[in-house]
Amino acid sequence: MAKSKVLRIYLDEISRQRAKAGEFNIINRIQAVFERHGFRVDYCRDSEEERGKSADRRGYSLFMMHDPFHPRALSMRKAYYYPFWRVERTHMRWKFEIAQSEFRPENTDLVEATRFCNIWRRKLFANAEPGAAGDGSVYIPLQGHLLERRSIQSASPLNMIEAVLSHDPGRPVTLALHPTQTYLPEETDALKALIDRHPRLRLSGEPAETLLARCDYVVTQNSSVAFSGMFLHKPAALFARIDFHHICANAHDLGIEQAISTASVLAPDFDRYIYWFLKGTALNGGSPDVDRQIEQMFRKRGWDL
Repeated sequence: MAKSKVLRIYLDEISRQRAKAGEFNIINRIQAVFERHGFRVDYCRDSEEERGKSADRRGYSLFMMHDPFHPRALSMRKAYYYPFWRVERTHMRWKFEIAQSEFRPENTDLVEATRFCNIWRRKLFANAEPGAAGDGSVYIPLQGHLLERRSIQSASPLNMIEAVLSHDPGRPVTLALHPTQTYLPEETDALKALIDRHPRLRLSGEPAETLLARCDYVVTQNSSVAFSGMFLHKPAALFARIDFHHICANAHDLGIEQAISTASVLAPDFDRYIYWFLKGTALNGGSPDVDRQIEQMFRKRGWDL
């Protein structure tokens, strides 16, 4: 199909109206960059039907978190915190470019990284200090499908909890359900039965920020809470693939027992890692040179501007 200088960005209705009003910063900056290169930019409705039609349309397609299923499509996703974004050839975070990259802490200036992280710590955690002693607990932020082991997971969430109880026999364990997840009765029943059998287990409805500040370390499948905990220098064990795995204890790589025993003693360069992961490798929508970053990123992904 011949090249056509059209970019279609597929957005949900609220985001589409924001973009049209000039109130969706990163999308509006992308529009400005492409228009400077002679493109027409259309904001399209984000539906399975509309995305499906994109393969037969001339020009490029940009999806939000959906599978970029044809050669002229890319997927865009927030890098956990605004104003940081990633544009990728896949919608699966564990296959993002950053997930395949090597973290080399010596390449990141510690002073600049600490300054950056201190700003974010004040935003996210108020008075909490990085590395402050916790209450000796393990914090397990749960996600969905508690009884199911998916292909990218080392164990089901319920079996992950049991593994923590088995391989860290001393610490109390605090569980938290995902606030937007709907759980089936059989899931909640199984979780309640497990809590009833183990006095060290408790289910908490406290904010994630409070539980992170209090714990010794985090165990999760791939919850973004583990990434947030890095701002407080809380180590993590991961039971599923994800893009921020580099400084965590990975059950896939180490095995379940070693991942749990290793997590509590990890002491990586947290601030350098956060700086590299966000400011060093993601699109920064708040940067004065965001237009240059956008142009470089889309060209890196193979689009001809």
